[in-house]
Amino acid sequence: QRNEYIFTLMREESPAVLVGLRYAPDKLHFLFWSPERAQGWQSRVTFPNVSLADNRWHTLVLAVSGQSFSLTVDCSIPKDVVVETPFPASLSVRRASFYLGSRRRRKGMFTGLLRQLVLLPGADATPRICHAVNFKVATLSVPTVLQDVPAKPVSNEVLKYPYETDMKVTLGARPRCTKQEKAQFWFNASRRGLYLCNGSTWLSVLEAQHRLDYVEEHQNLVTNSETMGIEVFTIPRVGLFAAVANRASPPGSAIYRWSEGKFVHYQNIPTCQAQSWKYFTIGKKIFLAVANFEQNERGQEFSVIYKWSRRKAKFIPYQRITTHSARDWEAFVIEGEAFLAVVNHREGNNHNIDSVIYRWNPRTGLFETNQTIPTSGAYDWEFFTIGPYSFLAVANTFNGTSTNIYSHIYIWLSGSFQLFQSILTFGAADWEVFHVGDRVFLAVANSHSYDSGMPAPSNFYAINSSIYELNITAQMFVKFQDLLTYSALDWEFFSVGDDSFLVVANSFDGFTFSVNSIIYRWQGYEGFVAAHHLPTVGCRDWEAFHTAEGSYLFFSSAREPLSKVLKLKTT
Repeated sequence: QRNEYIFTLMREESPAVLVGLRYAPDKLHFLFWSPERAQGWQSRVTFPNVSLADNRWHTLVLAVSGQSFSLTVDCSIPKDVVVETPFPASLSVRRASFYLGSRRRRKGMFTGLLRQLVLLPGADATPRICHAVNFKVATLSVPTVLQDVPAKPVSNEVLKYPYETDMKVTLGARPRCTKQEKAQFWFNASRRGLYLCNGSTWLSVLEAQHRLDYVEEHQNLVTNSETMGIEVFTIPRVGLFAAVANRASPPGSAIYRWSEGKFVHYQNIPTCQAQSWKYFTIGKKIFLAVANFEQNERGQEFSVIYKWSRRKAKFIPYQRITTHSARDWEAFVIEGEAFLAVVNHREGNNHNIDSVIYRWNPRTGLFETNQTIPTSGAYDWEFFTIGPYSFLAVANTFNGTSTNIYSHIYIWLSGSFQLFQSILTFGAADWEVFHVGDRVFLAVANSHSYDSGMPAPSNFYAINSSIYELNITAQMFVKFQDLLTYSALDWEFFSVGDDSFLVVANSFDGFTFSVNSIIYRWQGYEGFVAAHHLPTVGCRDWEAFHTAEGSYLFFSSAREPLSKVLKLKTT
């Protein structure tokens, strides 16, 4: 029922404890002087649930390094404590003495037995002491590492390096990662990976390379109506979300939050035949833009940018922008300035209209028109960078008489986008840029081939979609591979371990919407080779995402109010 001192280090003229170890009932306190505080201050690190008063010998190993303190009792699992006040980088011990079992006075004297006290610089002695198979025998002998300890270190150089106490490895389920766990390690046995906490997230340090084995159904997500597009995103310190663009209005579209391994409904947002969502940030502001295809009940046609309210934990309307059958938004940053580009599909029956690029005005906090680009029934923007250059590709779908038209790639020069290259496409619905090693590819999803002035083909929808590769010498994209697709509406690139994949959204083969969408695996010289055939119905969009539980693919159906989450099973 009292405090007893195992040892203290005190100056002759002061009652303050420079360094000490104090035993209280079921607790152990490590004390040290903090000279960096005003006039100095006694700091205390407490190790709870330490029971020593049982008439037995015990071995304690205390390791100290910066803000990390570790206590090992009888070679069991270490008790780790991280505190705000670090152990001082330097501490003068001039005119100071060690007192064993006391604090230089009778009160607080240790009433047990002390066998030995050893101080080692620069390292945690635990692994060198706790290696005997029979620890009880080890407690009765002086460990080899302590038999020949010099009176003082040959050099203080060793003190410039972190002690081994900083190297903490946690096993088991995913632990929390906060500032308190910063610089700690976690070993994930199921994934055979070692991860480092950076103060907010676990970063992979070493991880066994997984290979995709097969795909299994994980979740059937019933949506408000048919889903035209999906956007998966993470709000820092809030969680993982998915915004789905639903055709019907009302009830509009919905946002789902990932909870306990599934997407659950989080928020409804009124939309007008929404086509897609785009998540982006500007500084600390978080936005979500929806592309509305039709007018509202008042005959007004506009798309909306929503802003995340931290107080309400919801997305709230922020800015309306007039659009014309908008299909897609693309957000990007060039030279520190934020931009937002909208694809206008048609105005009335006119498909040859301008799509618009908006620039963020930090003074007004609004997006303002920056540039217009002529497009033809456009479906998609794709922004990408190569070295110092910024590009924007548009997927032109229909010019009023034909889908066999040119889609364009623009390059940012002198403050605006200028034409870089034109590529013949067939009802282009999507561009997807991706990298395999140092190689840069651009894939187009061709949806159908139609020309009012040409004889009808046997099948409008069974056509090639193409993959182009950047040729540095020619300074242009050249065709790399054709893949037979069925009214393809989307490509999604993803990786599993060292392997690269492309999945295509096949929507219609000319006879039925029940068409297999295909995952292609990168196989070097062979290019992309079909690896998995996935049954889908009117597949419109694919999204790949990762969580602590694994990797997933999420696809939407434009023909039924049901989207599906698939889990990638690996070996």
